Formats: sequence, structure tokens, C-alpha cells
Amino acid sequence: MAPQKDELRNLDTIPVGSLGIIPLEGCRHLGEKVDHYLVKWRTERENEHADTLAFSGYKRDSYIVETKVPRFGSGEAKGILLQSVRGHDLYLMVDVCNHSLTYSHFGEITHMSPDDHYQDLKRIIAALGGKARRITVIMPFLYESRQHKRSTRESLDCAIALQELVNMGVENIITFDAHDPRVQNAIPLSGFETVQPAYQFIKALCKNILDLQIDASHMMVISPDEGGMSRAIYMANVLGLDVGMFYKRRDYTRIVNGRNPIVAHEFLGSDVEGKDMIIVDDMIASGESMIEVARELKKRKANRIFCFTTFGLFSSGLDAFDKAYEEGLFNKVLTTNLVYQSPELLSRGWYISCDMSKYIAYIIDTLNHDTSISDLLDPSERIQNLITRYKKEQAGNT
Repeated sequence: MAPQKDELRNLDTIPVGSLGIIPLEGCRHLGEKVDHYLVKWRTERENEHADTLAFSGYKRDSYIVETKVPRFGSGEAKGILLQSVRGHDLYLMVDVCNHSLTYSHFGEITHMSPDDHYQDLKRIIAALGGKARRITVIMPFLYESRQHKRSTRESLDCAIALQELVNMGVENIITFDAHDPRVQNAIPLSGFETVQPAYQFIKALCKNILDLQIDASHMMVISPDEGGMSRAIYMANVLGLDVGMFYKRRDYTRIVNGRNPIVAHEFLGSDVEGKDMIIVDDMIASGESMIEVARELKKRKANRIFCFTTFGLFSSGLDAFDKAYEEGLFNKVLTTNLVYQSPELLSRGWYISCDMSKYIAYIIDTLNHDTSISDLLDPSERIQNLITRYKKEQAGNT
């Protein structure tokens, strides 16, 4: 598909405050890409009030506020700001899943866990000391989001974390594809947005696969479990496709690795024979479920299989996916760069990375101008335009 020209949003309202981005170390690469877009757009944007006091510092070479989190030999740490942020509208970006970072703990090298990243986020917020005009946390993978409800006598970690951030002065929390958006009920008076990357997935698929037939006769959207049905239904509706679902039949008499083992994946939906499949989920952890669903679809004579997941954690490594790809169980796996991507993952021929930096830059730019982001949260119109262009290009190439 032909690349689209950057669209400049008309943002004429007065900014909330001087813009500042604080990407924590685990999110540095993504933060720099977001910063690049913001610098470019604000350099090109013409505004009649650009020279007024309200737009002071509007055009800068970089909006990144430098910070650091040094650690003592005991593993303890502190957050330090390296420049003033008084009156700034700040956007803190954190990737709690970045396991590539390490620190020294009593002379031993320790990999940073989600708990470490979350503590570093709180340290930087504490270092701000209430001087910022507004604080927004952009946490693509919501910390502890899989522990969102209480089943037995257990902690509600995600709810506690959200309340902690709000009590520290955070006004808005922006996350992507929250495991269960209802966790926002823990902070009912604060801003909470969970963003879906559906447009970026479809755009990347159309860019890399040039012979798709996007209609109900040739393609279908699959949810690998009942919990992700709303995600699959949305994508099926905007693409005009049928939807199917697997549900996991579990053995509730046993617990293995903290959960009841899956006995079988049962399918609910119409005939998949000869159709391309889009499997949509929020994350790939070990990847067992995704591979098993692909295997079940192949047994039912599905054609090509494309896996869309917002967060590619691959916590059990890539070997299982390499083997499944060699078996022909799937064609491509698409995940975003919202969490750390290892060089090994990026080198795989079956993998497609969906860049979210431009989208995050749009959200930050719009919020800084105190303007509604409703059109960014619902990409259905942009998806329709994308599909129309894709079909026109197909017709032109035949």
C-alpha cells in the first residue's frame, strides 16, 4: 500500500501547560519516537497565537524531560529530575514488561521485574513534588492487569496500583487493551482510557499481505476465549466479517502452575474451511493457547492464519512459535512495540511489528491542547478508509 502523508491535526486551543514527556528507561526507545513526531508536527504547525505567552516553549528541539533512577548496592533506588518541570503538562511513559534491563543487587545482576518498573514510576512522580500542572501516566501494559478481580482470598493488585497513582497526583491513566477495562471502577473520579490498536493491526496486515480478500466469504475473525469476544466482535464488525470463538474446557480438579489446566479448546462458529483467519487477543504470554487455537483451526481446514495480539511477551521463548510456523500452523504474528521486543523476535520471518509511536504522539498532542480524543479512540472510520484504499489498489494491480 502507498504510504499516507502525515495529517496535521488542527489544534488551536491553548495548551494546558508546557509539554513534557518522561519516558522511563524501559520505555526510552518508544518515547524517543513519540518525541520525534511531536517535534516535527509542532515545527510545521501554524498558529496565530504561537508568539503569545500561552504558547511559550511550544516549539522545542525535544520535549523529553531528563530523569534518572540510580540504585545503591543494596538494590534500593531513588528518582531524580535533571531539569525543572514547574507548570508542565507531563506524560510519563512506562513499560512494566521490559525484562531486558538489569541492576546490581549485592553484586549480582538482577533483571528488572514489573514491580521494579512500577516502583521507578512512583519514584519519578514523587520527585515531581507536586510542581507539575498535570500528570498523565501512559502505561501500555497495565501493571498487574491480569489480577483484576478477586476469586478467593487474594490481593487486588491492579486496583491498588491505580488508587496509589491517583493519590500521588496522577490525573489521567492511558493504557492499551486492558485485560478487563472494568478495573477503572477502582478510580471512578479520575481519567482512565483503554485504547485499542485495531487500526494499526489492519494497516500492518494490508501493507505486508497484498492478496487479502476482506469479505465474509473469504475471511473470519476468531476469539481464542470467551473473555476476548468484545475485541473480536469489534474487529469483525468494522471489517464486515463473521466471528467465531473457542472456549477453554478446563480440569477444575487440578491446579498446575497456579491455574486449572486446559483439557480442550471447543469451537463455536460457522464453517472456517478455505477462509483466512484473524485470531485476536490481548497478549501472547507463553503462546500455548494461540498455537493450540491455530492448530484447531487448521484441523478444520482453515486457509491462512494471522495472529493479532497487542502485547507480545513470549515469556516462554520463541521456540514453540518457530516450530508451529515450520508446521504451517500460522502465517504471521503481529504485535505492537508497546512492550519490549527482543532482537531475536524482530529477526523472525513470521513476525510483523506494529509501530504505535505515531498514535501515542497524536494522543499526547491532542490532550496537551485539552481537546477531545474521541476520534482517536474509535478508529472505525479510518479502518473503513484504509480498506477502501486497499481494495482500490488491488483492483488497480489486476
